[in-house]
Amino acid sequence: MSDQESFWEKNSFVVVTDKSKPAMKLTIEELQQRAKKVYVVDLSDSPDQGTAHRIQEIPSNLECAVVGLKKEKTENAIVELKKKGIDRCWIHWRTDTDKAKERCTQLQMQYIAGKCPMMYLSHGLNIHTMHASLARLFEKY
Repeated sequence: MSDQESFWEKNSFVVVTDKSKPAMKLTIEELQQRAKKVYVVDLSDSPDQGTAHRIQEIPSNLECAVVGLKKEKTENAIVELKKKGIDRCWIHWRTDTDKAKERCTQLQMQYIAGKCPMMYLSHGLNIHTMHASLARLFEKY
């Protein structure tokens, strides 16, 4: 099992979004369907009802974080997540930066970067599973 596949075997997650990455909504839905404990931090200008509006509002020591933010917000989110005791994170593709990855390393936080979570969560025939098939074909899975 790859690191990307085993990441989803954990039981508790926080998804940090600013609504700039549509896959974050799908990620939340898929995790909920799998009966995972999911907290959502919505850092957008119009946060959804029932979501946390700051990372500081989530419980401590959740197992994993999924970060799907505009690039300039990612590094700060990593620091705040580590303060909450999170040691594993998935930085959505087109969200990762060298600084964010360096910060994860400095904070001794395991991370996956440069990949869409839905490539590993999705099932059936859809754009995400087709993307995963192409990634496997070109050894980028």
